[in-house]
This record gives sequence, C-alpha cells and structure tokens, in this order.
Amino acid sequence: MSELMVLADNVHKSFGHLEVLKGVDLEVRPGQVCVIIGPSGSGKSTFLRCVNHLEKINGGRILVDGELIGYRESGDRLHEMREKEVATQRRSIGMVFQRFNLFPHMTALDNVMEAPLLLGNAPRVQVRKDAEALLRRVGLGDKFDAYPAQLSGGQQQRVAIARALAMRPNLMLFDEPTSALDPELVGEVLDVMKDLARDGMTMIVVTHEIGFAREVGDTLVFMDGGVVVEAGTPHEVIADPQHERTKAFLAKVF
Repeated sequence: MSELMVLADNVHKSFGHLEVLKGVDLEVRPGQVCVIIGPSGSGKSTFLRCVNHLEKINGGRILVDGELIGYRESGDRLHEMREKEVATQRRSIGMVFQRFNLFPHMTALDNVMEAPLLLGNAPRVQVRKDAEALLRRVGLGDKFDAYPAQLSGGQQQRVAIARALAMRPNLMLFDEPTSALDPELVGEVLDVMKDLARDGMTMIVVTHEIGFAREVGDTLVFMDGGVVVEAGTPHEVIADPQHERTKAFLAKVF
C-alpha cells in the first residue's frame, strides 16, 4: 500500500469555458476520513468524480494507492487509458452518490450481488453469502428480498453502500450521501459511515453534515471557487478558521 491513498496534484477541470477546478491539491493517507465542505458550485462533487475518472481532468494528476488514475505516463506526457483499463482501476474505488442509483427491478440482495457476479471472480454461492453479510452489516438483514420501491430512502442508500463495498474497495467516495434523505433518515446512513471509519476504511466524503465531520473526520477541507481554501483537522478548521471565506461559510452553517 502506498504511503498516500489519494494524491491530487494541481488538478484542473473545465466544462467548456467554465473552469470548475482551478488547481486542487489534496492528500489522504490510508485509513483516514477526509471530509470536504463548501458552498454549492465550489467544485466538491466534480473533484470527487475526478478521483475515479468519471470526469476527465484537464490538468494535473490524481493517484490512488500510488497508481495514476485514468492516464498512462510516457515521458512528460499523459495518455488517456482505454475505458476497460479505467474500469479495472475503479474496482478498488467504491462510490456512493446523492441519488441511490439502484436497479429498480432487482431486490436489495441482487443489487449487491450484481457487480461481483459480472466479474465472475467467485462462485455464485460465495457472492450471495458475502452480499448477505454486507446487508446485515448495514442493518438490512431482513430486507434481502425487498425491491428499492419497498425501501425508505435511508434503506436504499444503505443498500447502495453495501453494493459499493461488495467490490472490496480500498477507497470509498461519498458524494453528499444524505442530502436527498428526509432529516429523520440521515442518522441511519451516517451511522453506517461511522462504522466504516472505525473499521479503518479510507474515505473522502462530500457533505453538509458538519457534526459528522467533527466526529469522524481526520481532515476537513473547505473548498470554494474551485480551489481548496483551507484544510486541517476538523477542530482547527471549525474552531479557528484562518480564512475569511471559511469564517463566513461556517457562520452561515452554524
């Protein structure tokens, strides 16, 4: 395992003439939880999608566990990998989205089993056993046969987490995983994420849940205008922000 699980070096990303990321630098060590906060439009979710090459970067580089993501280096030039090669890299990077993206025609158990079965790395009996264990882990041991429409938003998001974990990732990315949930359902998803953190899963979490950042985060990153404005421990950033923009944002949050 690399000394750094994630290394983002001067990452730039534009959509047409709109520059969304303007040179983002970020480091996450194995076993750390990095929480990213900031106003809408600051580039948080775009950066997260760049980490597993769902969005192609226009400059800089991103390494996960020492491996350059999405590109092959030749001399001083980067050449984009084939989609099949990128898909192989993504297997070690789990991602949970704001919307759950479950297959509506599949049960919770089938949703979790789908990707491991497609890869064919284990017999169906073992894949089912592992999927059942993951659903129990996220508190859904009684929902194996339930379809997404029969589950609450919080339950669907927990199935989505189990589905991501089924690939046995080294890194988990969470893109505002509770923002689409009713307030009373937020806690059940955060509890699962806290459990993952206690087990040593490396995580980057884009969220508005400052309480989660304070309790679980090793690093708190404040982004605005496509750059990292401030970063430090949650206590440092929340209790004693150094940048005026950070102070103004936190004043609105609390």
